[in-house]
Amino acid sequence: MKVEQISVFLENKAGRLAEVANVLGKVGINIRALSLADTTDFGILRLIVNDREVAKKALKEAGFTVGITQVIAVEVEDKPGGLAKILKLLADEGINVEYMYAFVERSSGNAVLIFKFEDLDRAIDLLNSHGVRVIPGERVYSL
Repeated sequence: MKVEQISVFLENKAGRLAEVANVLGKVGINIRALSLADTTDFGILRLIVNDREVAKKALKEAGFTVGITQVIAVEVEDKPGGLAKILKLLADEGINVEYMYAFVERSSGNAVLIFKFEDLDRAIDLLNSHGVRVIPGERVYSL
């Protein structure tokens, strides 16, 4: 049920994001979702891609610092209050959202969001027990 996310650490300067996109494009990697958070000196680019191993290898060979983090992909009703319902369920159980971002595709007519939690297994169990669809990694990479 977990999804492997690639994290790339970038200097906060013009062209670095374009370099990542160029490296990935040259090896045929399709970016499925991404998030970029920055500080004054550096940024963290978080990516869900169709082939993690190829992407990780290409980025490392190009000199980027790369890590793999486990996250989960969750179907959220694509209507007002859909996200609020999921977040309330998590908050009521004391599960903190470390970060989240949207996925570029929809699944079964619903929005897909990527979540990072401190305790992924607990979050997965809670969501599943309340009928919330957690999408397996292999499906996410190919959406």
